Amino acid sequence: MRRNIPSIQALACFEVAARHQSYTRAAQELSLTQSAVSRQIQALEEFLGVQLFRRTRHGVALTPAGSHYGRQVARWLQGLERDTLDVMAHQGAGGALSLAAVPTFATRWLIPRLPDLAREHPDIVVHIDTQTRPFLFADTAFDAALYAGTAEQVANWPGVHAQRLMHEDVVPVCSPRLLESAAPRGPGRAHLPLPPEALATLPLLQQSTRPYGWRQWFEAMQVDAPHALDGPRYELFSMLAVAAAHGMGVALIPPLLIEAELASGDLVVACARALRGERAYYLISPAQNPPPVLATFSQWLQRMADALPPAVVTFGAALSDTD
Repeated sequence: MRRNIPSIQALACFEVAARHQSYTRAAQELSLTQSAVSRQIQALEEFLGVQLFRRTRHGVALTPAGSHYGRQVARWLQGLERDTLDVMAHQGAGGALSLAAVPTFATRWLIPRLPDLAREHPDIVVHIDTQTRPFLFADTAFDAALYAGTAEQVANWPGVHAQRLMHEDVVPVCSPRLLESAAPRGPGRAHLPLPPEALATLPLLQQSTRPYGWRQWFEAMQVDAPHALDGPRYELFSMLAVAAAHGMGVALIPPLLIEAELASGDLVVACARALRGERAYYLISPAQNPPPVLATFSQWLQRMADALPPAVVTFGAALSDTD
C-alpha cells in the first residue's frame, strides 16, 4: 500500500524554514537557493492542501496550521535521524534506548552505573534527555522515562507501565567541618552523628520542591524545631549537595544521590535517621510489550536498584511535597 507521505526533501526544507521563519536563512542552512526552498514548500502545501506560510512585509510567517505541523515534523525528523544513526553505528546489532530522565537522578545515580551496563551489554547504547513531568510517549521519540513521583502521579499517567525502582528516603547530611563545630571529636575519634534535637540549632538548607521537608522530618523525630522552615532554598538535590559540602548548612538528601560525596568525605551523615518520602523512582514505558533492548535494560536497572544497601535507620512517616 502506498503511504500518503510527502517527500523527505520537502519536509526537511519546511522544518528549517519553519524554525527560522525565513526562506533565505533556510536556503543558507541547507546550501540551496531560496527559489529551491520555495518550490519545495509550495509542493508540500499543494500535497497537503493547507497553507503553511503567509507572506508578510518582511518575508514569511507560519500560519497556525504551519506552526503545529512544524513541531510534528521536527520531532519526526529528529527521531528518524536518531534511528538512522543508531543503525549505522550498530550495523544491525543490539540497539539504542532514548530515555527521558529527571536530571539529578540521571547524573548522580544512573550515569555512574552505565559502565556496568556497557560491560554486560556492549551492544546497548543509552541516550538521555532531561524531562521532569509526565508526557505522552506518542508525542515524543522517547522509549522510556526515569521519573520521580508519587504513586498517585504515576497512576494518573495514561497508557504506561510503571516499574518502581526504589523509594526516596532522605537523610540529614552536612560537611565534616560543620559537624565538627557542632560536636567536636576527641583525638583519634571519628565524627559521631548528632541526635535529632541538635540539628534544630544548625543552619538548615531547604529544597523548594519540598518546602516542608525539614518540618516533617523534625515532627517524625518528635523534636520541637521553631526554625524548621528557615534557610536558603534550592531547587535540585545536586544544588543542595554542593551547598552542604561547602558548609552552608544541613540538607535532607537521598543517600543514593550523593554516593560520591559520602565516599570522598565531602559530606557526612549528620543524623543517622532517614525519613521515607511519598516519592519513589520509576522506570516508565509504554503499556505495550517492551522491545528486547528495553526489557534487557529494565532487568539490569532493577538489579542495580536492588543492590543499594540500606544506609541509615528509616522512619516510616511519609515526607510529602505539601504540608
